[in-house]
Amino acid sequence: MRTLFFVLTFILVISAITSAKSADTNTVSSTVVTNNTPPTANAPSVVVNNSDVCKTAASAGVQTQILGIASGITITDENCERIKLSRSLYSMGMKVAAVSILTQDYRVFDAMWNAGTYPPINGLIGNDAKEEWLKPENINLIPEGSVLLKEKKEIVETKKDNNDFEKFLLYGMALYIGFPILF
Repeated sequence: MRTLFFVLTFILVISAITSAKSADTNTVSSTVVTNNTPPTANAPSVVVNNSDVCKTAASAGVQTQILGIASGITITDENCERIKLSRSLYSMGMKVAAVSILTQDYRVFDAMWNAGTYPPINGLIGNDAKEEWLKPENINLIPEGSVLLKEKKEIVETKKDNNDFEKFLLYGMALYIGFPILF
């Protein structure tokens, strides 16, 4: 009985080993292609090396599995251009024109106005220029963002509101008195 037990145990162990061994030797064949690299979107290099150019560069690229997009642009620095133009005009002896170019920036415009050296306009300088700037038809010539422009717009709107109120009073009084007003 003991031998039978050993024989059965031996057969059971052998069958377990062979089934486990046969599971280890299973081979799976597959083909892996490694000669195709994934597509890439390369952002173009936009080079601005000259220090005399008032531009900066920016570029970017995005890639998905199907589509890639890349682009590059240059950005103009308008304040740098104003300074360079002003220097050129000043070096040619055109001092008023140089100042006029700089005052296109609202910060320079406000600084000159607050200092009492009024920006040139239509060939006028000094107090003559101040009087010209304060004319209602020249409000569109004041640089956007200027404190003076905000004040002028508020004054114009207040005058417009006052005119509307005056018209309302006039029409009301005329109706009260009994005069028909034809429009």
